[in-house]
Amino acid sequence: MYVERASRLAGAVVWRNAPERDGAARVLPDGCMDLLWHEGRLLVAGPDTHAHVTDAENGAWAGVRFYPGTAPALLGVPAHELRDRRVELADLWPAAEVRRLAARVNAAPDPASGLEDLALRQAAGADPPDPLLRHVVTALDAGRPVAATADELGLGARQLHRRSLTAFGYGPKTLARILRLRRALALARDGVPFADTAARTGYADQAHLARDVRELAGLPLGELLARRG
Repeated sequence: MYVERASRLAGAVVWRNAPERDGAARVLPDGCMDLLWHEGRLLVAGPDTHAHVTDAENGAWAGVRFYPGTAPALLGVPAHELRDRRVELADLWPAAEVRRLAARVNAAPDPASGLEDLALRQAAGADPPDPLLRHVVTALDAGRPVAATADELGLGARQLHRRSLTAFGYGPKTLARILRLRRALALARDGVPFADTAARTGYADQAHLARDVRELAGLPLGELLARRG
């Protein structure tokens, strides 16, 4: 069973997932990065450009999902270096430090709260999030064109692309596409007809929506919604 809650870290989400049965799960791209705990280990999930399909590994997972663009400053790694990857935290930080942090998380009342405490400590020692990045996410999630967003921020297209690679792991057009997919899926799950969903979220037509879902999620829209309950 998957459960989540708002974190004490602004914009972040704390989650737990204890699979009820064996089998693969499909994690859709969302513009975020996660700090993960699994069977005593600490890992990092980089930003995805397509659905990440887990294997049939059993066991509970916990995580802190960071608001888009905020994780690189906490982890000290540009997002594009972790794009479409799951890596051990010890591959990014000194192994001795990670062992100490893992012991602290494992000693917490539950791993999710331990991860949250770790994230809060990291945030306290890091520079505050760049407000420009939040503006990028807000504008693109509202359906603003990339060029208009760059103009509003006083950035050239190349500058915005370069900063987006570091913060989000990919360029602003990919981020916009992923955020649009999230908006469309939210409407479709609420029962909005697919054609209306496409029109309301900026797709050219229902066929355009269907192509994007297949490319980003790896399944037809109807099957994806059915699998997610």
